[in-house]
Amino acid sequence: MELLKGLHWRYAAKRMTGETIPQDKLDYILEAARLAPSSSGLQPYEIFVVSNQETLEKIRPIAWNQAQITECSHLLVFASWDGYSHEKITTVFNEMMDARELPHSTMDDYKQTLWGLYEPLRETWHQQHAAKQAYISFAMAIAAAAEQKVDATPIEGFEPEKLDEILGLREKGLKSAVILALGYRDAENDWNVNLKKYRKEKEEFIHEIK
Repeated sequence: MELLKGLHWRYAAKRMTGETIPQDKLDYILEAARLAPSSSGLQPYEIFVVSNQETLEKIRPIAWNQAQITECSHLLVFASWDGYSHEKITTVFNEMMDARELPHSTMDDYKQTLWGLYEPLRETWHQQHAAKQAYISFAMAIAAAAEQKVDATPIEGFEPEKLDEILGLREKGLKSAVILALGYRDAENDWNVNLKKYRKEKEEFIHEIK
């Protein structure tokens, strides 16, 4: 029930106060994002936490000049792999087996099957699939922020290639997928704060097939 209360409370804040989020709340949000499920447990994405004001000032112009970029406490950049490879999959599975105290060979058959499916699908599919996994983590971060009464504004309006350049993502084999501004709403200057929350009615949104 606490999660639903938080989701009813949250909205996409259009203006923020610049107040810093306590470290324990930030850690909670990031841990929820880290624990998100992903296809085959590969977690083909990483999160960059930006709080340096100079860097935020560089990002704002390439993010449609949205005020939350520089008014937030922290900006989370979800960056996904620029493609899958046999080597990347092997590295993750080996680390997984080490954590489970199992031999690396445990995943050999599954690894070969998975790479056999992924390899022919090529770069565009690889990048789209990896970005979809990042969005699952992104959604978990939003929900966790709502639980912590921290405002979280999802932002897709930005120029990915320019953001990649600012953060040096290409050199890491990553591409920015989506960003999330975390902070506290500026109720006096945010036109969206008092508007009634709208979502489709359950009957329109949920369809049971029995």
